[in-house]
Amino acid sequence: MSDTLSTLFNLLDLRTARCTRFEAAGDWSLRFPEKYAIKFAAVLRGECFMLHESEPPVRLGAGDVFLLSHYPPYVLASDPALAPEDGTSVIDWSRSDTGRCGGDDVVMIGGAYRVSPLHAHLLSEALPRLMVIPADAPSAPVLSRTLQILESEFARNDIGSGMMRRHLADMLLVQMLRAISAREDVSGRDGRASDWIGALTDPRLGAALDAIHANPEKNWTVAALATIAGMSRTVFSEDFREAVGRSPMDYVLRWRMQIAEDLIHRGRSVSEVAGLLGYGSQSAFGAAFKRIKGCSPRAALRAKGAQNA
Repeated sequence: MSDTLSTLFNLLDLRTARCTRFEAAGDWSLRFPEKYAIKFAAVLRGECFMLHESEPPVRLGAGDVFLLSHYPPYVLASDPALAPEDGTSVIDWSRSDTGRCGGDDVVMIGGAYRVSPLHAHLLSEALPRLMVIPADAPSAPVLSRTLQILESEFARNDIGSGMMRRHLADMLLVQMLRAISAREDVSGRDGRASDWIGALTDPRLGAALDAIHANPEKNWTVAALATIAGMSRTVFSEDFREAVGRSPMDYVLRWRMQIAEDLIHRGRSVSEVAGLLGYGSQSAFGAAFKRIKGCSPRAALRAKGAQNA
């Protein structure tokens, strides 16, 4: 059976960039730069504030976790009124994965993830800029267990500790997305719906999405997808649009063109990509590509060549 989330993560080329531990005490305020596509941080001890763009300060206590998307800069502080310093200059991250700022009254663990710029919009369409998962959310015990194991890896010097931290950070991301998709008491600060992430929790819509992602070249129809979902065409179309934000056929087309763009950027020929995605002619494929991507496949190839020149 296909796993839509794994398929999307593979296309996104989502990779854990770094996992760090942060300790602080006294008066402090640190700004962290716009660098990674997704960031998370969890408070293990103490409390602090997280400031993000024009949003009100978010008070975080032990057990709270936040997730940021859209390449965000943010501030962590003992007091939101303090003027922030540059967190990358105050702390020498090149020497250690643990940053220290005056003591350890507050202890946090954080991680960052990179994604392919070509497909970053798949996340931006689905995730709010800021989500906070409080310590009393239903998913908190699961997150807490993973965080405890992750924290223990910072105290070890054993072989593979860096790899363990990266894999545990990947686990945390999936656990946080599960909490979001399950519509727990998770605050999304810009009110954005979960789109395809939320749809994955519905076994019927999830089955249809799995089928689309596993076989994008298939000549899908609403009737065929409704059958896979075990629903009538009308109910399936309505529920799919409400959950995903697009009609089933529009989603199929956009998913095909997302794969097409990826294959073209990897050096596959236009005729080859057209055949792989089930198009009987290059002209039909070209028209579909231009409708979604705003340019012809050959123009996309030329743009790729210019980038590599």
